[in-house]
Amino acid sequence: MEAHRSGLRRVLVLAFCVAGIWSAYIYQGVLQETLSTKQFSPNGERFEHLAFLNLAQNVVCLIWSYIMIKIWSSGSSGGAPWWSYWSCGITNTIGPAMGIEALKYISYPAQVLAKSSKMIPVMLMGTIVYGIRYTFPEYVCTFLVDGGVSTFALLKTSSKTMSKLAHPNAPLGYGLCFLNLTFDGFTNATQDSLKARYPKTSAWNIMLGMNLWGTIYNMIYMFGWPSGSGFEAVRFCKQHPEATWDILLFYYCGAVGQNFIFFDNKPIWLFGQHHHYYHSQIR
Repeated sequence: MEAHRSGLRRVLVLAFCVAGIWSAYIYQGVLQETLSTKQFSPNGERFEHLAFLNLAQNVVCLIWSYIMIKIWSSGSSGGAPWWSYWSCGITNTIGPAMGIEALKYISYPAQVLAKSSKMIPVMLMGTIVYGIRYTFPEYVCTFLVDGGVSTFALLKTSSKTMSKLAHPNAPLGYGLCFLNLTFDGFTNATQDSLKARYPKTSAWNIMLGMNLWGTIYNMIYMFGWPSGSGFEAVRFCKQHPEATWDILLFYYCGAVGQNFIFFDNKPIWLFGQHHHYYHSQIR
């Protein structure tokens, strides 16, 4: 009876997290496409500094995870040290930035098509780099989901969306998506490895470590020199408050989405990274 209740609770927690992830990231996807295609002035000026979105989200999620640690931490030790996230912090910074930059060159439906195979590099990197083994049903589910999303995206390509792109360039856009997938595969395989090596690592510590390194890397990249793109992004936001509002909503959705991923100190990838990507791709 107790085992049945425990299993039911896990299912309810998973369903609640999936609903939260879908709600937050669907709207974030809308905002992401808006920021990459919208003209914010009569002369056609666009927000070109899309990597700034990652920095803003890193900072907000870093602050949020720190607050959660202070509120909920039980003083337990034995988790992964903060410096152990440096490598996956790099790939977690570069990967999403490339995915966002790809929207300058291909449409959002096209990006969905390219990224529909995201579970495959995660599983391949987990197997090759860390020796993780997956079951046959997991491989079957992965290919079924990827195939279904790819078919849907192919049938729904929008010429209207393509006409809004600032710099249409399919080879470059798909190339950036491929690199995004490769880096994401390493990031998530490394997270699985850290969780296996340090079982006492809390979800909020993982969230803190990832966003700490992401903030450091993005700050250096965008503000590390006088001509850094971060200064231009800030200037653009001052001139176009409408863009600022979209950015605020973007990183708010990102923070909410991460909060559901790490909900109740039980990261959704407790059920496995591949399970997380099943609902992400269906979303």
